[in-house]
Amino acid sequence: MKRSRGVPMIRASRGNPRSAAITRLALAYARTWGARITFDDEFGVFVCSGMRGGYARGGTTVGGAFLTGRKPARTLVRHEAVHADQWAMYGWTFALRYLCEELRHPRVRNRFEIAAGLVDGGYRES
Repeated sequence: MKRSRGVPMIRASRGNPRSAAITRLALAYARTWGARITFDDEFGVFVCSGMRGGYARGGTTVGGAFLTGRKPARTLVRHEAVHADQWAMYGWTFALRYLCEELRHPRVRNRFEIAAGLVDGGYRES
């Protein structure tokens, strides 16, 4: 794993200092759940795989860190990189925005999932 400072952190947080703080917290959280943390150069996100729990569905992106229990497919990392962009755009309010959207329009109707690419995220379009 590359250190969570410097170029990987800047890329993962999309140059946003608030997103960098959220990403650092997510990386610390992932470590407590036993994650193996690597940096994906192609999509510019930290991939925290092998977690024993602590994430939703097949994985959760927090800031510029993708938290999951298994090694993800490349298409899924691409999907999660869009969520990292969304975190950088909205900051911590993205979590609230996503939750509200998920409650109103679950899964394949969630605008944040649609923007990230339903097929890449493993969703079946209805």
